[in-house]
Amino acid sequence: MYVLTIDQRNSRTSTDLVPDLLARSERKWPGIVAGSSKTRLGGEGEGEGRRGVVLGVERTVGDEVQGVLDDPRLVVEVVLTVLRWGGWSVGVGCGPVDEPLPPSTRAGSGAGFVLARDAVEAAKSRQRVVPLAVRGAHHDAGLDAEAVLMLAAATAARRSTAGWEAIDAVEQAGPDARQEDVAARMGVSQQAVSQRLRTALWQEELAARRAAARLLDLAQG
Repeated sequence: MYVLTIDQRNSRTSTDLVPDLLARSERKWPGIVAGSSKTRLGGEGEGEGRRGVVLGVERTVGDEVQGVLDDPRLVVEVVLTVLRWGGWSVGVGCGPVDEPLPPSTRAGSGAGFVLARDAVEAAKSRQRVVPLAVRGAHHDAGLDAEAVLMLAAATAARRSTAGWEAIDAVEQAGPDARQEDVAARMGVSQQAVSQRLRTALWQEELAARRAAARLLDLAQG
């Protein structure tokens, strides 16, 4: 299991951003927020919730949110997207949780929750360029996953607006879309889209995401 604990940075001097984070998350991944009609209830195959979400993301205390996922690929996507949005420290705990699971992550317990707490506290360190940490039942695999995710996030943070526009257009078009179609929607040439994606190191990030997901799987122990 993967416990994500996400804490607002500089919350004492800024407004409460938790409602906005939850709203944006639900738009991006319908069913990921607790209480959503699309949030899966019970075990695999029950309900019509989002695959990969075990306990929906919700506010736990103060300016912190937490959720439990079981798909490492979704974990990678959530982590990198939240870091792109900015303003959050992200901790990922990879390990077992006590079962049966409670209805709310606020009542959850087990190693995964403890590791997530350690991770988010580490992520808050001002010495970190990327406010992210991963802690796993398999310690070294957790640190390796953290390193790959940090590199991907640091690369993304230096990406140009034009690069992000191309990436967002490709993602919105879907995995089977052709670059020619994406270019037509953007009003630019196919060569321009290709150049933007190369400069943005998009294929390299996709490879890093796959590697991070495999390492997160190993980090569960």
